[in-house]
Parts: sequence; structure tokens; C-alpha cells
Amino acid sequence: MSTPTIHPALPAAPPPFGPVLLGVLPNSGPTAGGNTVQLVGLGLGGATSVLFGTSTATIVGQDPLGLTVTVLAPAHAAGAVQVTVTTSGGTSNPASYVYVAPVPPTAAVITPNSGPVAGGTAFVIAGTGLQGATVTIGGNAATVVGTDLTGSVLFGVTPAGPPAGGNVPVVVTTPGGTTTVPGGYTYLTAPPTVTGTVSPSSAAAGATFTIVGTGLLGATVLFGAAPATGVVVNAGGTSLTGTVPPGTVGSTVQVTVQTAAGSANAGSFTYL
Repeated sequence: MSTPTIHPALPAAPPPFGPVLLGVLPNSGPTAGGNTVQLVGLGLGGATSVLFGTSTATIVGQDPLGLTVTVLAPAHAAGAVQVTVTTSGGTSNPASYVYVAPVPPTAAVITPNSGPVAGGTAFVIAGTGLQGATVTIGGNAATVVGTDLTGSVLFGVTPAGPPAGGNVPVVVTTPGGTTTVPGGYTYLTAPPTVTGTVSPSSAAAGATFTIVGTGLLGATVLFGAAPATGVVVNAGGTSLTGTVPPGTVGSTVQVTVQTAAGSANAGSFTYL
């Protein structure tokens, strides 16, 4: 009886074709990297390496059918790079991916622009490129709640301010840079007080008026229900000037000074 011949095991047949890369989703992202990117193609199973240009991406998931590979994009300078996938069957054709430099933020206004020194005041900053921003008010970190989808509105809560109050800078920082909100933010220590009454106590609309007191930082002034315009408060918060709003000739209205900490009666005013 003859002894059977034992043949060595044959190596597994190579795949019928190398990996084919059909697309990169999304096809652009930040220069900082770290964002999730899905590669779509054929024969991508068992991917051992994904390159964005010459930088290696982190593979975080693969489709058993070899149709997709999910990666975290590496950091890279701004511009277009070629993405390739390497498997045991070879290296794929390249697909384009564009690194986009972050846009520097802008900040036009903070609303409200004043509040108590205890902090805890909800605020809104309007601008552009505010996604991922941090905010400091007077050097202290504010609580950032989030932004809208366009990055043009940021929502937050103020930190506590200096015990003496006063105006402090508001600084917004994103990966794209830093910007300062015009006018800053004013911390108020107590409700406003008014010494005497509005001066003059009678005049035509459009006249300049003066109010003297304390705690006037961040104040607005109402003539009846009409807000005065051009209100400017001195650095100490002890006096303000503004322009009398339109009113009915011969009428007498109450003048009120308002801040985030309270309001004060500034006497009556008669329109001439």
C-alpha cells in the first residue's frame, strides 16, 4: 500500500483587485485635525494605513465588507492633500481632501453690557466665527453655553467681577485667533442714585441733558417711555450726558435712570 503524498498548504489567493477609493466624506476639515472622516470605496477591508498627504490618520472603524474606513484626520497645514488607503492588496488611488485654516473671530457687541459684580448674568455676544470660543471678562473665564449653527451668536454667563465694579475688557478666543468686544462689560456694585434732577428740566427735543449721581455706569435714560440717545457716562459713574428724545411740546414726563442693578428717579422734564 502506497503512502499518500502530503502537499504543503497553498497561500491564500490575493484579492482580485487592490483597494479603490471612491470618495472622502467630508472632503474638507480644520487644520487642527481630530475630526471624523469616512473613506468610501471598494476593497478597503483590512486597511493597515491611511495617509493624508504624508501624515498618518488614526483608523477608528472599518466596514467588514470593505466599503468604508472611518478615521480621525491628522493635523496638517492649510491646503489640499491626497488621501490614500493601504491594505494587504496594495495602496489605493488618491482622493483629495482640503485643510481649511480657522477663520479669525469677530465680536461686535455683548448684550447686556453691564451687570452685578456677583456675576451670573446671562449674555449674548454677536459676531462671526465664534464656534469653539472661550470668553474672559476682566480676565476671568465666563461660562460659554454654546453658539448658534452659524457661529454668529455666542451664549454665556458672566463670572464674578472686581469688588469695586467698573468697566473691564471682554476677550473672545477661538482656534482662529482672539478679538475684543468693543466697549467691554461694566460691573455694577449698587443701584444708581441721582443727585438733584435732570438738567435742564425743560428744553426742546434734541437738547443735551446732564444727570449727576452715583452708580451710573452702563446706564440708559428714559424720558417717559422714550429712550434718550447718545448717553455717555464718565469713568467714575458719577455723571452722564445724553440727547433728549422726541416728545410732545408742552408735555411733562418722568425721567428715569436705569442700570442692570436698578433704577433711579431723575425728576421731571417739560418739552418746549
